[in-house]
Amino acid sequence: MPSILSVEKLTKKFPGKPPMVAVDGISFELGKGEILGLLGPNGAGKTTTIHMLLGTLTYTSGTILYFGKDFKKNRSDVLQNVAFASTYVNLPWKLTIKQNLDVFGRLYGLSGPEIKKRSLPLLERFGIADKQNATVTQLSAGQLTRLILVKAFLVRPLIALLDEPTASLDPDMAKEVCSFLLEQREQEGTSMLFTSHKMDEVAELCDRILFLQAGKIIANDVPENLVKTITHSRLELVIVEGMEKAIALAEEKKLSYKSDHRLIELEMEEKFIAPFLIELAKTNISYTTVRINQPTLEDYFLKMVKK
Repeated sequence: MPSILSVEKLTKKFPGKPPMVAVDGISFELGKGEILGLLGPNGAGKTTTIHMLLGTLTYTSGTILYFGKDFKKNRSDVLQNVAFASTYVNLPWKLTIKQNLDVFGRLYGLSGPEIKKRSLPLLERFGIADKQNATVTQLSAGQLTRLILVKAFLVRPLIALLDEPTASLDPDMAKEVCSFLLEQREQEGTSMLFTSHKMDEVAELCDRILFLQAGKIIANDVPENLVKTITHSRLELVIVEGMEKAIALAEEKKLSYKSDHRLIELEMEEKFIAPFLIELAKTNISYTTVRINQPTLEDYFLKMVKK
């Protein structure tokens, strides 16, 4: 997969005694048509990285190459093919939706008729076509987020930098946005850098994941391989009789567990589940529902955050 974004030893230090290192020498590539997940806890350096890639934040050292061009020397040319969307940015609040898109489209060299032709299908797709004459102040948080996505994809970017683009959306619209992003990748070949705290979205969308911790990349792999590093499954049981005995057995086996009324959830390696159930039966613990939950990307995220 050819690389259209290459980052080498990118570092950002903020002044202080000592300086605060927000991003610490990270290197990665983004391929054409690839959706790359950028994960990590709050403060890991994700948003700082994206703003350096946009040029809204200067970097201390390192290099950024877009399409083989040095970003510092070709910023204006490069940004004609790069778009950005985030739940955490705003738009000129006195302008209407139509005016915002017109201004933004013209900054990218689009004519009035082109802007109208491109924006209407996007506005309809995100359910805000009837709000075109509404000002930004009249929009809900979810409607504003959708408008920001329309703005980003209006210009048909080669690369889209997406910082938690579904954070303020309800589940139905968030699912629609994910479907839209996959369509853009298939139909337009758009490459995307995607941050989110919704691990189900990350698992659905991302071809590969970078995990940031304290400004460093500590993992770079496909989602399936990251999940495989979690060796424990979760066993859920509904205890009919003998909850105290079940907890005592879990503590004896030194298993991590959570209990709530009649439900107990235990973590253990899958090979130990059958022997554990046999021991429950021998101890005359009566249970009904049995559910074995395989590790997920969320389990991986929580494991890395705890580290």
